[in-house]
Amino acid sequence: MKFRFKRSMNTLARTILLSLTSSVALAAPSSAALEYASASELSAMMVNNELTSVALVQHLITRIADLDKQGPSLNAVIEMNSQALDIAAAMDDERAQGKSRGPLHGIPVLLKDNFDTADGMQTSAGSLAMVGQPAAQDAFTVKQLRDAGAILLGKANMSEWSGMRDMSLPLGWSGRGGQGKNPHVLSESTCGSSSGPAAAVAAGFTPLALGTETNGSISCPASANGVVGVKPTLGLFSRSGIVPITRLQDTPGTLTRTVRDAALLFNVMQGIDVSDSATADAPTGLDYTALLSRNALRGKRIGYPIAYTGSHDTKLSPSLEMLVAMATLEEQGATLVPLTVRLPDIDDYIDGLMGGMKHELPEYLASRQGLPINSLQALIDFNQANPGEEQHGQQMLEAINASALSHQEASVLITTISQNFKDAIDEQVREHKLDALFAESDGFSQFSAATAGYPAITLPSGMSDDDTPTSVFFYGQPWSEPQLFAMAYSYEQASMELRYPRFKE
Repeated sequence: MKFRFKRSMNTLARTILLSLTSSVALAAPSSAALEYASASELSAMMVNNELTSVALVQHLITRIADLDKQGPSLNAVIEMNSQALDIAAAMDDERAQGKSRGPLHGIPVLLKDNFDTADGMQTSAGSLAMVGQPAAQDAFTVKQLRDAGAILLGKANMSEWSGMRDMSLPLGWSGRGGQGKNPHVLSESTCGSSSGPAAAVAAGFTPLALGTETNGSISCPASANGVVGVKPTLGLFSRSGIVPITRLQDTPGTLTRTVRDAALLFNVMQGIDVSDSATADAPTGLDYTALLSRNALRGKRIGYPIAYTGSHDTKLSPSLEMLVAMATLEEQGATLVPLTVRLPDIDDYIDGLMGGMKHELPEYLASRQGLPINSLQALIDFNQANPGEEQHGQQMLEAINASALSHQEASVLITTISQNFKDAIDEQVREHKLDALFAESDGFSQFSAATAGYPAITLPSGMSDDDTPTSVFFYGQPWSEPQLFAMAYSYEQASMELRYPRFKE
């Protein structure tokens, strides 16, 4: 059945549905609060001489000390950058001399602990076995951030080895960072593996953060922590200097509180990296804020799943928050098209990831000098020798080490499955003449977009009865980020569903 309110009923329907969920809605604090101000707002304050980078960084350092290391003890930040205040002072000096590097000049950003940084910080993928000599050079995307004037505030916690240590481990846990907590409800999951960046943005520790995704590792924590998560088309951003699972699925992405802030990060992070051939076909020089408009949904055809067939036969019952979101899309002029979405077979997908990591992680380790380990076997041995600190299992790492797949065989598995998901999405777009697809964050759509290597944006849609965030998910065909940003922005501005955490026990 096609979901379609008559235009005259849209506002009434939305009002009724919102009234049913208003008991759990948390009013946002004033945007004047530095910890919850957007990068755009902070930049404007700096331009108007109402704020310095040093004052902002010091404020966030204090907040992290108060809430991450004591109080609710979120464990979202694994390490602070001892140079952050010095960099902030340098950015203030440049601004005082009339030099601006752009909208991110003097704005703090946290990095997931798998981005190389050529400073005093570790790059450990959350593992104590990786603590040693810092990386010799910045990851490609990190250098782009520095050149744009962004301040590296620190490294964020993550699911150790991006969830590839042991499937039984709790999401958001790492040996180096401990168990991360959800700032909305401390006992709830942060999801993973970019758990720390998402929780840090939600908690007001930073306006901007970078995460990485292989399959769901940005979209899931964005959903769980109630922030905006954007996974780009595979190959839009370089993976050089990032601890890998496999380049056939890995990508950096963004975690922010607003769509515009994510677009600003995309402006900076785009670029061809000669050491990452996947970026050779990527568009460059785009302004991802150019299409942002409250009216961007007008006239758009957006498909939404009512059922999945194939590897998982499932009929969907939308939540109240999803119904409200769909009403919002129609209020903004979009036409919604119901879809029965085909889910291709995913047999051997995990085997492919493990085979890819077996061959690609050692290549990364060879680029790092002064680490306690230089191989998968050395990593496994380290964990066995340190049971007090690394108390959890490592069955996945052991299975990866024992994989008999060659790199080519693993690549064929992943490439074949990825192509099947590409075909499934493309056929829906062609058949229904869609501008984008839209779903509740149910995992199926997130998995489909990630496996296809297609872009996706996760956005807050409200709060559930247990005071945890809910979210929705825009996704589309490759290189459609400018259009997805525009539609997501239009939804965001009409819905205003961002909520700030209460650190509830």
